[in-house]
Amino acid sequence: MRPRRIELTGGPLRRWQDVNRTVSLPLAIQWLEKAGNIRNLRIAAGEADGDFRGPVYMDSDVHKILESAAWELQHAPDDAALTAFSAGTAQLLERAQQEDGYLDSHYQVASPGERYTRLVDSHEHYCAGHLMQAAVAAHRGAADPDGRLLAVARRCADHLAAVFLADPGPGLDGHPEVETALVELYRATGETRYLELATAFTERRGRGLVGRHKHGERHRQDHLPVREAPAMTGHAVRGLYLEAGVVDVAVETGDDELLAASIARWEDMVAARTSLTGGLGSRQVGEVFGERYELPPDLSYNETCASAASIQWSWRLLLATGEARYADLIERTLYNAFGAARSADGRTYYKGNPLQRRPDHADAVGDPRCRDEWFYSACCPPAVTRLVASLEHYAATQAGDTLHLHQYAPMELSLPFAGGELGLRVETDYPWRGQVAVTVTHAPDEPWALALRIPPWSTSTWIEAAGERGPAAPDESGYALLRRAWRPGDRVVLELDMTPRLTVPHPRIDAVRGCAAVERGPLVYCFEQADQAPGDAVDDLALPPDAAFEEVDVDDLDGVGRTVLLRTAAAAVSGDHEAGLPYRTHGGPHTDDTSRPATATAVPYFQWDNRGDGAMRVWMPLATY
Repeated sequence: MRPRRIELTGGPLRRWQDVNRTVSLPLAIQWLEKAGNIRNLRIAAGEADGDFRGPVYMDSDVHKILESAAWELQHAPDDAALTAFSAGTAQLLERAQQEDGYLDSHYQVASPGERYTRLVDSHEHYCAGHLMQAAVAAHRGAADPDGRLLAVARRCADHLAAVFLADPGPGLDGHPEVETALVELYRATGETRYLELATAFTERRGRGLVGRHKHGERHRQDHLPVREAPAMTGHAVRGLYLEAGVVDVAVETGDDELLAASIARWEDMVAARTSLTGGLGSRQVGEVFGERYELPPDLSYNETCASAASIQWSWRLLLATGEARYADLIERTLYNAFGAARSADGRTYYKGNPLQRRPDHADAVGDPRCRDEWFYSACCPPAVTRLVASLEHYAATQAGDTLHLHQYAPMELSLPFAGGELGLRVETDYPWRGQVAVTVTHAPDEPWALALRIPPWSTSTWIEAAGERGPAAPDESGYALLRRAWRPGDRVVLELDMTPRLTVPHPRIDAVRGCAAVERGPLVYCFEQADQAPGDAVDDLALPPDAAFEEVDVDDLDGVGRTVLLRTAAAAVSGDHEAGLPYRTHGGPHTDDTSRPATATAVPYFQWDNRGDGAMRVWMPLATY
């Protein structure tokens, strides 16, 4: 019997993984040394002297890079550097861990004797959760052959259970994350106390147990119990991590009411709090969800960690319900908000991902929103590396005798299935082209079903199978279902409509009213200054409502790589100010406005800011001329 295996074999997602392993992870490991994360643990282990460096959650970055390495070692088990880092760091964590299982270098080094006294801001459970997730990833792959890291995580979880299963315990961490990690650890070990503790933490949220905070209870999702809260509010990343745990607990305990509450918040978030790119978090101040339809293109934070957490929440809802709408949001977020966070060369990252940048942004603020290799609060780089390292696991799932393909990329898949073995090869130039060919390489004798997700943006979708071609007919869950007795060599071709389209905002999104954005397939496009003709400023361009786009396939755009550019006729609009102000009287005397023909060129948003520090816009004014 062949082992369960899925491998990305090409396309942007495979390129992201290759860059992840060869550039991003080695650089991140260097930064863990330079920033003091590893030294903090050495001090906690009694192997170094000095003061604690960095924010209280420094350990979490170590754990996330450990998780990243664990996933990448499934792709490259012979990677000596990642193997050495994983083994050495697991041993260091073992030595730093205290006898009762407690492990947090900040409170062991900088604040001994103050465990769990400042949970509103301490991140103690948050760090423990990332340790557990790293251990589970290593356990599922080849990165923890002696079980050392899993044992460290279990001792930590046992300690938490001993302290916090007492009702109500010392309190509740101000940064949710441990809930989903405890459920994952329960799934890996079968230890029911971990699920019991995850359930307790989830049910205690919203009952004032986190403690007072300057931003208030809503910021820490402690204002209403999770069964009652109607909408996402407060700190975006905290809220999204909490929801992943809510779904995990609901699924493992069979709690339909709890699951329905999470689904209702997801629906509200998608309907009124999500950027076109899938980004989340409307306000930089407090890094929070804003009000309904508060989605400014320039000031929205759209934190990278929030994009990763959104994918993790939607993934759990997809597994719980089988509904394609969750895979649709994963695709939107992955290829746009998340994809833009890291530079094409894998070296630098955004924390916030705006949809507009003006040409004078660097002069207007002291800390321009540009990518950097690492940050004082470095949560985002390892959030990227761990998700990219595990991308293939989001592509397909098995439910009974049905195999669902959720995300499209070149890949090979092999698994025990329907009493036999199933192998598939997916060939596609996605997301640049809409044709997806699925070939059966080996199959069980019994009939089984292949389910292909039909994205809502494809308005004309066709499927060819067994020599017949016809329009795709998705079921109520959003998948086209093909059931038959398959044989090696059988081939299915899905044809998705990749025609470029103009997208306009809901009328209540005041910040971009009267504007439009350009999308093609799963990709949101942006207009970057680097692609415009000399003399045509991005901020002067306006698109006609009937814009028609020329698709320009580029094999290797400098600094970007493979892409498809979009070009359209546009207008360059400018005019004088009235009385020196940036306003003019409607119908007033100023008649010297100019509107001349121009050409506007767009590039996929995930590829922006790889060719210089210029202006960029996703939302463009609509104009007639």
